[in-house]
Amino acid sequence: MEEVLIKEIVKKVLETFQNEEKNIPVEVSARHVHLCQEHIEILFGKQYGMTKKKDLSQPDQFQYNERVTLIGPKGIIKGVAILGPPRDKTQVEISKTDAKILGIDPPVRESGQLKESESIYIATEKSVIQAKESVIIAKRHIHMNTEDAKRFNVEDKQIVSVRVKGQRPVIFEDVLVRVNNRFNLSMHIDLDEANALGYSNDVLGQIVYF
Repeated sequence: MEEVLIKEIVKKVLETFQNEEKNIPVEVSARHVHLCQEHIEILFGKQYGMTKKKDLSQPDQFQYNERVTLIGPKGIIKGVAILGPPRDKTQVEISKTDAKILGIDPPVRESGQLKESESIYIATEKSVIQAKESVIIAKRHIHMNTEDAKRFNVEDKQIVSVRVKGQRPVIFEDVLVRVNNRFNLSMHIDLDEANALGYSNDVLGQIVYF
């Protein structure tokens, strides 16, 4: 009897370690803007030096102290974060709820896929620009390096489903895998998705293999 009990305990401990190896940290990517250098100079001034507030989880990515206002046909959203470093083209990432407030209908896209996306006005106290074909709802995705990809048995651009264990657990389908050795392991969802699952900072996800 004791031998059977010991085997069961060992089995459960091993399963726990295996499950931990499959865990993916889940982060909320709230509304934000990536500005190109030209738009930074228009909005803040040619000689203005942007100031860093904090580093983000992905290497060489950070948030500035400066903020902007988004202006749409039906509404405005103030205090929107700006992420660095500057991009070749300005990109605005918002949620579906944000889009309804602004009165626009951006597509769900992978970062950088801006052709025929929505346009928006971006303002500071100094100036206003129109960012044409710049607004998307970011497709939920997982950042991982090549070692992570081997461990999860996935590859770059693969679409997977992920069970996220919040207060209200959900399975997110249509999750894009992005593999690059510069990446740290994390899944990114927007604020609408986070609210749906009752997000907290320690939330983890696991790829579901059907």
